[in-house]
Amino acid sequence: MNYPEQTIPLWRQLQATSTVIQAVRNGVSGTAAIEDVSVELRPGVQALAFYVWRNLGRAEALRRKLATKLPPPAADALLCVALALAWRDTDAPYDMFTLVNQAVEAAKRGAATKAQANFLNACLRRFLRERDALVAATDADLVAFWNHPLWWIKRVQHEHPARWREILDASNSHAPMTLRINARKTSQANYLSQLAQAGIDAHVEAGGAVVLHKAIPVQRIPGFDQGMVSVQDAAAQIAAPLLLDGLATRTALRILDACAAPGGKTGHLLELSDCDVSALDIDPRRCVRVTQNLDRLGLHAHILAADASRPQGWWDGQLFDAILLDAPCTASGIVRRHPDVRWLRREADIAKLAALQKQMLKTLWTLLKPGGRLLYCTCSLFLAEGQDQVQTFLAHNTEAVLLPSPGHLMPQTGAKAGVVPDNQSTDHDGFYYALLQKRMA
Repeated sequence: MNYPEQTIPLWRQLQATSTVIQAVRNGVSGTAAIEDVSVELRPGVQALAFYVWRNLGRAEALRRKLATKLPPPAADALLCVALALAWRDTDAPYDMFTLVNQAVEAAKRGAATKAQANFLNACLRRFLRERDALVAATDADLVAFWNHPLWWIKRVQHEHPARWREILDASNSHAPMTLRINARKTSQANYLSQLAQAGIDAHVEAGGAVVLHKAIPVQRIPGFDQGMVSVQDAAAQIAAPLLLDGLATRTALRILDACAAPGGKTGHLLELSDCDVSALDIDPRRCVRVTQNLDRLGLHAHILAADASRPQGWWDGQLFDAILLDAPCTASGIVRRHPDVRWLRREADIAKLAALQKQMLKTLWTLLKPGGRLLYCTCSLFLAEGQDQVQTFLAHNTEAVLLPSPGHLMPQTGAKAGVVPDNQSTDHDGFYYALLQKRMA
């Protein structure tokens, strides 16, 4: 992870990071909040914000030990940023004394925090003096220990009682940079040779995903601009081959990729088959991303800015051979890559999103030919968005058959491959897959 350049004062980075943390607390996604940061500060702020989100539960527990009264939002965000960065010396990005001094400087220079600068200074100086005792006093706090909201922890404990520790541990890890090889442009052997020639260490995971041992800017990835590879998690790479298996030999397949942005799975479908793909996304700006990604790959799809759950506005009346429904979800399975999600989501979101998933599944099923397949997937850990959703659908749709599918894949790291028995031995995010086939009339 790249931390801020020394030429940029750390206090400026801390100010900007605390603004990002506060934005997520107010319901803004971490991606959007980071995009609002000035260009020169953005790389360092992203690195610091990711570190803070992975340690925010501990930071908030420590803040409760240090302050009897909740500080104003801006001051609290800055204090928690400093505590998250300083509480553990094994991998802290900066020396503790430097962090404390610069956090106080950030408070003094901020309009919304200037009045609390002395308060922050007193809290952080006490933390320096009593760090070991304060940390030990928060070890029994589940939120502090696992750095996830309590409702999230309890739900994972309830739904995955034999695996919950490994799941949360993996969710706190750093995701690797994983590549998908475009079989239309190169082979696995040839591409691995290119990486070796460029001095880039990598290995191949089960299923063919290529994992770089060290993340690098996409501009430095050999063949990226030429469309030889795309950045895509190993679990996400399962979707296209799973849907196409057994269908790929047929000609002129009509495929719908609902909720397609940013286009990773759309591109993979087109890399593997000469099919006619309609790619939908409700957000026109995200449709631009789909176009850009397909242009880089040299591929084409019919891209529509439309609501997949309202086909009357876009459907031409012709049934599809296959449908990929990568449904909107809590994104609880991809917190390795988006650590803000755990603090952004609320427990009530699960029921709301499950209702939307149910409606989309019901609606899109009617657009599928008899004998056709629909792949339902979410990047979620929660049963309501996966297993329970599909079991309910099957109970109410006797013409639907569940084909062999991965089901729930829990997040895991390569270092601990195999700790979750149902998983493949690989390094991937959390996902759910159910491949459904419509019986012939």
